[in-house]
Amino acid sequence: MDSKRLKVVLDLTFGAGGHSKAILQSVPGVTVVAVDRDPRAFQLAQHLAQEFPGQVKPVLGRFSELDNLLPALGLGPGDVDAALLDAGCSSMQMDTAERGFSLSKDGPLDMRMDGDRYPDMPCATDVVNALDQQALASVLAAYGEERHTRKIAAAIAQARSVYRINRTLQLASIVAGKCRAFPASALFARRDRLQRPSHVATKTFQALRIFVNDELNELHAGLHTVQTLLRPKGRLCVLTFHSLEDRLVKRFIRGEDLAAPPRLSIRQRAKARREVVEGECEEEEESEEEEKGLEDTYWVILQKKVMKPSEKEVQENSRARSAKLRTAVRR
Repeated sequence: MDSKRLKVVLDLTFGAGGHSKAILQSVPGVTVVAVDRDPRAFQLAQHLAQEFPGQVKPVLGRFSELDNLLPALGLGPGDVDAALLDAGCSSMQMDTAERGFSLSKDGPLDMRMDGDRYPDMPCATDVVNALDQQALASVLAAYGEERHTRKIAAAIAQARSVYRINRTLQLASIVAGKCRAFPASALFARRDRLQRPSHVATKTFQALRIFVNDELNELHAGLHTVQTLLRPKGRLCVLTFHSLEDRLVKRFIRGEDLAAPPRLSIRQRAKARREVVEGECEEEEESEEEEKGLEDTYWVILQKKVMKPSEKEVQENSRARSAKLRTAVRR
């Protein structure tokens, strides 16, 4: 896309502002609509607005609230030239122990991206202490793609019968095996793309975070908002960090009914069976069969194969190891 045509860019996940600031520095005169549901991120967007007077429009809200929030800025169908969505939890949230997102830093088991904006919204502590064992196992399976859901749910249920689970490291230790979900030796049994140890509670924390923040429904709402606001030939860029997000984005830009089960080729079904056995959740490259029937969708997909970070990028930023980038152009 010619940067000279960029007048309005929608940054749907402002976070600490890295993407927005890069856009402002590289495209003179551009207006960035900086959206985030996190009050801390909103404050940072307000600071950036002072640095770039008249060019930054901070918006505090969830994706599902944007239909009511963005018209106040004069934005309607076709008014946006490009949109960026960096899904999931920001580094700023992960690095703040009191937010309760990180299993490596002790803090209250919170995980609410909205902070205290909605006092009645359940936090992760409420979930692990209130859901019955079967429901908890279902959450871990659906949102964490965890293989040991029953063992973990049983361990949590056993622990909470003795004391209330309200700290991050408390939950991490329960999952790691102190209540027999795993052998103690399995604490760092899983490994990432660089073969570094990965904590066995990672998927449990992911599942709770997604469930608490209703992230997949919010992601879907955000994609629908972009589809409405982008002008013809406007560009969408989406960064995801786990397979649930990536599958949703992939199906959305392909025009699939997200309420229906995903269409799988024979090769994909065989791969899915292997993933269950091996605990892998990598996406299959788009096949020729999948490319058929895309002419009637809202989107032109720009790359056949999803983009992933290079080994060098992962070495420089370990959190990028699971990143996937999909780009599409509005018809």
